Amino acid sequence: MNNTDIAEEYKITSLIHQKSYLVNGVLKPWEGKSTEVYSTISSTEEYAPTLLGSIPDMGEEEALGALDAALLAYNRGQGAWPTMRVKERIECMEIFVKKMKTKREEIVKLLMWEIGKSLPDSQKEFDRTVDYIEDTIEDYKQLDRNSSKFQKHDGVYAHIKRGPVGVVLCLGPYNYPLNETFALLIPAIMMGNTTIFKPAKHGVLLITPLLEAFQTSFPRGVVNIIFGRGRAVASPIMKTGKVDVLALIGNSKSANALQNQHPKSNRLRLVLGLEAKNPAIILPDADLDLTINECIAGTLSFNGQRCTALKIIYVHKDIAKEFNKRFAKKVDALKFGNPWENGVQLTPLPEPEKPAYIQELIDDAVAKGATILNERGGQRFDNYIWPAVLYPVTSDMRVYQEEQFGPIIPIVPFTDIEEPLDDMAESNYGQQVSLFGKDVYALAPLIDTLVNLVCRVNLNSSCQRGPDVYPFTGRKDSAQSTLSVHDALRSFSVRTFVAFKDNELNTDTVEKLLDTKLSNFISTDYIL
Repeated sequence: MNNTDIAEEYKITSLIHQKSYLVNGVLKPWEGKSTEVYSTISSTEEYAPTLLGSIPDMGEEEALGALDAALLAYNRGQGAWPTMRVKERIECMEIFVKKMKTKREEIVKLLMWEIGKSLPDSQKEFDRTVDYIEDTIEDYKQLDRNSSKFQKHDGVYAHIKRGPVGVVLCLGPYNYPLNETFALLIPAIMMGNTTIFKPAKHGVLLITPLLEAFQTSFPRGVVNIIFGRGRAVASPIMKTGKVDVLALIGNSKSANALQNQHPKSNRLRLVLGLEAKNPAIILPDADLDLTINECIAGTLSFNGQRCTALKIIYVHKDIAKEFNKRFAKKVDALKFGNPWENGVQLTPLPEPEKPAYIQELIDDAVAKGATILNERGGQRFDNYIWPAVLYPVTSDMRVYQEEQFGPIIPIVPFTDIEEPLDDMAESNYGQQVSLFGKDVYALAPLIDTLVNLVCRVNLNSSCQRGPDVYPFTGRKDSAQSTLSVHDALRSFSVRTFVAFKDNELNTDTVEKLLDTKLSNFISTDYIL
């Protein structure tokens, strides 16, 4: 879609040429090779991608420099950041989030241009990220309050807290380049780890407005931000074996490749949010009005470019005809346009090659017996392909097997509930499911089975990540470790404690440690 009539506030008035990167507390100038960053959104009458700016194309030397800075800041657990009082680390994070709030308008605009996310969704991503940071601060305070005491068993006292793991390599996704990236980065920093962060391929320029905030909010080397291709910068870092945590939201191939490059993978902690093929299961008594609305949101919010998107729909044959007709009609009624247009629901795809890939899936399914149910399904634009509703989809089709991560909706009919359950059990993925129905006698045994196949069962609602206080994880190839405000702090830390036998010497020593406040770890201070 091209549009020359863009409101002034959303126009790209100046290019962002990122000529610095953050290492060891210094915004270092970059004079090497750069990669141009384009938006698939056109700003001219004849369609043409829009140049947004450029980013450094870094390699092994810069990657290892960032690693050295993180290692120095951690200093085998002796660094200022890992040994700092919890209250002081929280104060640094509060400074950062205050500075981040001043960049809202700039980041929201870049979210729209870089990844094609609608204005309301871009605003929501920014605001939700700020909320996540503030909620993490509050949860960390409570975590410290709960551990600011001594326990005693069998004549042994223990002062148990949570401590950092070490150096974290953080790699975020393009679909939530701010929110999901920060859901990794923020708790990793909070717990006293030092970090190396490489932004995603798309949604990379929106980190630029925050570089100075990171530099001025945290001690040197706590946050190091580099740019470039994953293979060029992440691989050399992993090969050193000096990374303690790999935090990645992306796909399992990347995660496996990086994990395998670590020479001591038994020592590597993994915090992974990976792909999913979340199904909807629609029972014969489902409320069709509600179900269709939820399935539209589940399959096509941000064009289905979400790991939590509904990527396959199982519908009972008794209601398949009615569901298909109404669902297909609703898909064709959705509004397509540029992200800032009012009421837009479908927006340009950020990956230039994605329409061709979706076309391949459509052609394969049709060749193997599926029909495109909606009139507009498969219509091509320069930067989009209209969502195709495919029925009936069978297991030999690529759209059944692959996580499409784009606007295409496979529908599978079933008569016996064991059919979708067997498919889910055989699937490589196990993140979430949406279950639509009303009969509690049918729902109860299904729920009891589904909670053992996935990690979240959404009853009469589409799959989603939030609210961020709830656990976010998956089984099999979908995830490792748990992310949420509460769980992420634990994923990026380890239980550690000081123990001592109950005798006069130890009692006197610990009382002096508490009175003098010489130790940052042994403390019963209550953070308000």
